[in-house]
Amino acid sequence: MAEFVVSLAPWQQRVYGQACEAIDAGRLAHGMLFCGPAQLGKRVVAERLAQRLLCTARADNGEPCGGCRSCQLFIAGTHPDYRSISFVLNKEGTRLRTEIVIEQIRELSEKLILTPQYGGAQVVILDPADAINHAACNALLKTLEEPVPGRYLWLISANPARLPATIRSRCQKLEFRLPPRGEALTWLCKQGHAQPIAAEALDAARGHPGLGHMWLQEGSMQLRRDVASDLGKVLKGELAVVETARRWVADEFAPLRLRFAADLALAEASGLTDSARTRTLAVWFDAANRTRDLLRTTIRADLAVAELLLSWRGDIGQATGRSGG
Repeated sequence: MAEFVVSLAPWQQRVYGQACEAIDAGRLAHGMLFCGPAQLGKRVVAERLAQRLLCTARADNGEPCGGCRSCQLFIAGTHPDYRSISFVLNKEGTRLRTEIVIEQIRELSEKLILTPQYGGAQVVILDPADAINHAACNALLKTLEEPVPGRYLWLISANPARLPATIRSRCQKLEFRLPPRGEALTWLCKQGHAQPIAAEALDAARGHPGLGHMWLQEGSMQLRRDVASDLGKVLKGELAVVETARRWVADEFAPLRLRFAADLALAEASGLTDSARTRTLAVWFDAANRTRDLLRTTIRADLAVAELLLSWRGDIGQATGRSGG
């Protein structure tokens, strides 16, 4: 018999328990919105709830058995009463679309009308829900307004404000929040990270354990240290701005470098009492984020980053009373 082995983090378990109470009480809404910061496990919780709903031999505690035919199909990703909708290939089949389109929503609406093949439920997960375009939104709203008993449409979004209010108002909200620092740090250590490194990553991620975990897995904390070192050397005139800018944009990590640069400026500003310097750092923080957005355009990335670093050496250097060199 297969075994259900997904282990939920404490903050995920709290949301999952809330939803399970709604299931057991028979008051789970047709439409649900799983919302909160990215990398907190919204999809993990939604999928576990889906298996719980679809399982035909749940355990005494209500958890999916992991061994019935329905669970086996779910684990294999072939359950006929479960579907996940996300980005699909464009018409040419050359790349993924950047939005969810009306044809996908119409197809899911047609599916939700059909009789479930196992048990009495059907579940559709839409992720990321905030990527649906205007036409798809209208079609989705119609589906939410005409619910069919036993059919569940679950939206996952890290940016729920991008969804129309008409859609948000028709969904039962399950909100994921950042956990207390102690809980987050304990969880990171249980993932195999040493306590000092876990604490560093958690601070860098502003208390976000999922983001910190991802950075530790990918080795991104060293990249953050390198960015901090570069900024310090640029400020002292020990690194050439143009050369540093070219190096920053020479690989796929350019957006992450700019994110780390912005975060480092914000972290420095948060510990200051000098209001003028704080304002200067805040302005540079905004500029760093704008430059990161520019990387998605046709602008010369090295020139945009060079301008940003010149501002760092000039404006920040003046604010700290040091010469730009």
